[in-house]
Amino acid sequence: MPAPVSPEAIAAALPDLWSPRVIGEVDDAYVKVARIKGVLAWHSHEAEDELFYVLRGALRIELEDDVVELQAGQMWVVPKGVRHNPVADEECLVLLIERKSTRHTGDVVTGKTRSIAEQLGTMPPGAGKR
Repeated sequence: MPAPVSPEAIAAALPDLWSPRVIGEVDDAYVKVARIKGVLAWHSHEAEDELFYVLRGALRIELEDDVVELQAGQMWVVPKGVRHNPVADEECLVLLIERKSTRHTGDVVTGKTRSIAEQLGTMPPGAGKR
């Protein structure tokens, strides 16, 4: 049986911004944490919803026709197919729940895009895209 973990402590210890780390699995979904600051990228996940839960700080999720503002202790689900752009003006720690098939930045590839191998910790950040 795996030991209990602290998502906030794991996220706070991550060395790289915008590099999610898988910390658990629930059926066909990964539970991930990330330390973020600045802007990620406009993207969508055509077949998957994406749950954002703010552990510490504040997160703004820009949508094409709206903005969702989240504070620590709040969560929001980006519906599948919705273009969004996560932004954190100050450092923010987040917990994400996504299907295992979810690509980090959808079909958009940037210098911040991380592969699932990177998110699982089996490859150094930046070594592979998607």
